[in-house]
Amino acid sequence: MLYYILKRILQMIPVLIGVTLILFLLMYIIPEDPARLILQQGATDQALANLREKMGIDQPLHIQYFRYMKNLLQGDLGTSYRYRRPVTGILADAYPNSIRLAFAAILIEILIGLCAGMIAAVKKYSFWDTLVTVSTTLAVCVPVFWLGMIMQNLFGLRLGWLPISGMGDGSIQYYILPAFTLASVSTAYVARMTRSSMLEVMSHDYITTAFAKGLSYRLVVGKHALKNALIPVVTLIGLNLGALMGGVVLTETVFNWPGIGRTIYLAILERDTPVVLGGTLVLVIIFLVLNLVVDVLYGLLDPRIRVAKQEVKV
Repeated sequence: MLYYILKRILQMIPVLIGVTLILFLLMYIIPEDPARLILQQGATDQALANLREKMGIDQPLHIQYFRYMKNLLQGDLGTSYRYRRPVTGILADAYPNSIRLAFAAILIEILIGLCAGMIAAVKKYSFWDTLVTVSTTLAVCVPVFWLGMIMQNLFGLRLGWLPISGMGDGSIQYYILPAFTLASVSTAYVARMTRSSMLEVMSHDYITTAFAKGLSYRLVVGKHALKNALIPVVTLIGLNLGALMGGVVLTETVFNWPGIGRTIYLAILERDTPVVLGGTLVLVIIFLVLNLVVDVLYGLLDPRIRVAKQEVKV
């Protein structure tokens, strides 16, 4: 297992290099002068030239990229053009809010998604199965930003039950609407995956044998079927956590949530390249780390995977 983890960590290095290269090229082909953004209108040509030289943006693109990577290895994500602050400090202020929102969404995904999928599998072809199927289909089809605005209008403006913007004092009521909005699509996928996985496991011979031994339906489903059915579901949930961190951009923008997603969105509008690069890179790193954690959990849940990895190592 240790060999596998080290191998996966080494595989992350070229991915990170490729991501930084693509992002760097995409952001720096935008026809916007960082020096003019900093000095604003009315700056003299000499002042602009001096600032470009100081920032190093007057040099060829490949030199700028290598300098950026050198600073990145030292933990320096650059300085914001707009706020003249280190990008690490800006992200450090915003990221905890996104983490809290993502974990609230993943909790909703686990509780509602697993329960709905299990009910649909156990009550196959019943009213509850149909209800879960229709609901998950609608949740997948509805755009997240549109769902967020509908929920704001219904529960915030019309009924007045919940706040529709910001995170206020951080109480739970501020999390409900954005967390449910952020978790809507992933919850639908978890419910569908749980249902299909449970139905597949319930058709296996060892489940039939367990029933033949006289075990109760609850014991067979809860102990034997659920554990094996959770293997692909755990993978999906782990990947969804990374996807949720990427999906916070739309949700945080709609709900004016002071997290990293809204920070990246505002940086894009303001052409604040260092913040866009740094924020996106952090999201990619988290996604890769979560993939690694999911693979490890996958091996712990399924002994066959551990055996296969050992055979590959030999």
